[in-house]
Amino acid sequence: MQLAAIVISLFISVIGFALLGRTAAYIYSFVKLGQPVRGRTNAAGKRLGTMLTETVGHTRMLRWGIVGAAHWFVMVGFGALILTLVNAYGQLFTPEFALWGLGHWDPFEVFTEFMGLMTVLGILVLIVIRQLSHPRRAGRKSRFGGSNFGQAYFVEFVVGSVGVCIMLLRGLEGALAGVDSYEPGYWVSYPLVSAFGGLSENSLENLVYLVATIKIVISMTWAITIGLTPTMGVAWHRFLAFFNIYFKRNADGTVALGALQPMTSGGEPIDFEDPADDAVFGVSQVEHFSWKGLLDFSTCTECGRCQSQCPAWNTGKPLSPKLLIMSLREHAYAKAPYLLAGGGKDEEGNEKATPEQLAKVPAAALAEAERPLIGTAEENGVIDPDVLWSCTTCGACVEQCPVDIEHVDHIVDMRRYQVLIESAFPSEAATMLKGLENKGNPWGVATKARLDWVKELKKTTGIEVPIVGQDIEPAELEYLYWVGCAGALADGPKKTTKAFAELLDIAGVKYGILGKEESCTGDSARRLGSEVVFQMLAAQNVETLNAALEDAPKKRIVTTCPHCFNTLANEYPQLDGHFEVIHHTQLLQHLIDEGRLLPVGPVDGLVTYHDPCYLGRHNKVYTPPREIIARVPGLRNEEMHRHKERGFCCGAGGARMWMEERIGKRINNERMDEALSLKPDIVSTACPFCLVMFTDSINAKKQAGEAKEELQVVDVAQLLLQSVKQPEPPAEEDVLEDAGAK
Repeated sequence: MQLAAIVISLFISVIGFALLGRTAAYIYSFVKLGQPVRGRTNAAGKRLGTMLTETVGHTRMLRWGIVGAAHWFVMVGFGALILTLVNAYGQLFTPEFALWGLGHWDPFEVFTEFMGLMTVLGILVLIVIRQLSHPRRAGRKSRFGGSNFGQAYFVEFVVGSVGVCIMLLRGLEGALAGVDSYEPGYWVSYPLVSAFGGLSENSLENLVYLVATIKIVISMTWAITIGLTPTMGVAWHRFLAFFNIYFKRNADGTVALGALQPMTSGGEPIDFEDPADDAVFGVSQVEHFSWKGLLDFSTCTECGRCQSQCPAWNTGKPLSPKLLIMSLREHAYAKAPYLLAGGGKDEEGNEKATPEQLAKVPAAALAEAERPLIGTAEENGVIDPDVLWSCTTCGACVEQCPVDIEHVDHIVDMRRYQVLIESAFPSEAATMLKGLENKGNPWGVATKARLDWVKELKKTTGIEVPIVGQDIEPAELEYLYWVGCAGALADGPKKTTKAFAELLDIAGVKYGILGKEESCTGDSARRLGSEVVFQMLAAQNVETLNAALEDAPKKRIVTTCPHCFNTLANEYPQLDGHFEVIHHTQLLQHLIDEGRLLPVGPVDGLVTYHDPCYLGRHNKVYTPPREIIARVPGLRNEEMHRHKERGFCCGAGGARMWMEERIGKRINNERMDEALSLKPDIVSTACPFCLVMFTDSINAKKQAGEAKEELQVVDVAQLLLQSVKQPEPPAEEDVLEDAGAK
């Protein structure tokens, strides 16, 4: 029995460790195929701290409550209980074997028993959760839809079985040691110790050989399986997650949202005024992704948190961030033998490798290399165009991913090639790009129209909005008000613009606007993939802003549009445009706190606030809008089910504002259905794009009789202005005094 146990265990272990090591080296070689990327190795101390915080601290996973806690025990058990595997090898030779210095140390044994128990309980919890959320029950609402269930079941079986073997071995060890009562070292396994207590020493030893062998065989079967399956993210993430988190975009631990990364070729930013002859624009082949991108694909755990939060997937569209990453992973690894042999094609489609280099490449890899990265099923494409163009870049996937995959960056990189090289993008977006290029706004209206709201405000209130350089000098400015295209030109958002300008006037803020000198920031163009148009607009705006604010005390800009806010604050520094940018809700909260604005008049009603993606998730501004609502007398705020970090998109981001939504349910309708379930009097937001999308949805619902006629969709600035302009209600004693006088 002992000899058989030793031979079987050592034989399978040699195979398991060899395959595991070989595939680890293969994954490393594969990841190196990606393009260079800057800024992933700086601030090593911060990166290490972030990695330990997110892995050991499980900060991202624990947002999901019981799921995170159960996974923590499984993850820690996987690492901490590796010593029990070492102990099992020793027990093949000596049943009473114990780790030197640790084996009979009570604290270690207590810890081992605790982790063994909690690992088993943890995996059982995860198994139950997977079954309760199985696609056969939850359908498209299941975050596991599309995941590889066979691989998941295998991993769950391995973890559970190894945990059971650990406890059985603990029971056998206690019986061999003659333990006859509860002891700290056997506080969990004592019932097993007692159950094995009546067996002979020879029987106990044979059982130790058997269970130790089973434990080793199961562990090595797992090693062999993942050693033969480099695409098995549900297992490989146990190793790769540490590296993927360490090399995340931001060393301080923040997720890859906010700014998009500059467009690069070979790891170097492209000079759009004089691009290199061999510059690669965007991603058209999987090897054009950066090495971090290839590491992202390899690390995906298929947990589906991204999918569960994705507005496109939740409204019946073909995009699932998880399935996108899985498709890229499968394609990349299938193509890898071709790439590792030196294969690849230049921009003209010419093969770089010699016939001799490709001679030993499997036919399947050669066939995979011929597949277009973006293409329909008929074209045998890896990613369908409808998948690519369904993304709103809301960032929910990036925010939720526990291993820091950068979905939005990868999607935009693929869009860039489609727009700049293939000119293959939704036709409606062409109108938007033409307007930006010719008139500096997506509607293509005359530049002078940017001042229409100024005239309208003066006519209704008498307030004159100062224009920098004409009515106010830069040296006098507290803030430059960046109005934005929607705020200046769209009917609904213009109400926000006027309300904010009126509030600034009431508060006595010295501000000014650029007027006709203002142009679109280029947010929609960049997220569509038209980097050239973005660069043109951004360079023009940076020059204009630097000139306008040259003599200002501080280069401070306030804007009512989160998309402008994000672009000005986070992306213009890439073009040497460095400004202090705040959102209008932040300034309004500050003015209330200073007493320069006094919301005294009641605004009665139930309000629910929607977090704009580019204000909330992308820039973490959640509190100021809610603080403003809380300071307005009479308002009762009730949160929608999905809010703050898990807020649901309005459907306008990622240039979707300018594209028709032909597949599935409209995203704005999905969000408004969620709002209407609360029976609110007011739906409030802090973004002109959201305002347009929700107004369209509510108007349609009113016409269909699905929403009450008096329901309002307004910006928080409008709510505040309504309260500030109302006279303060008389105090109770004044009312009584007046009544007595009568």
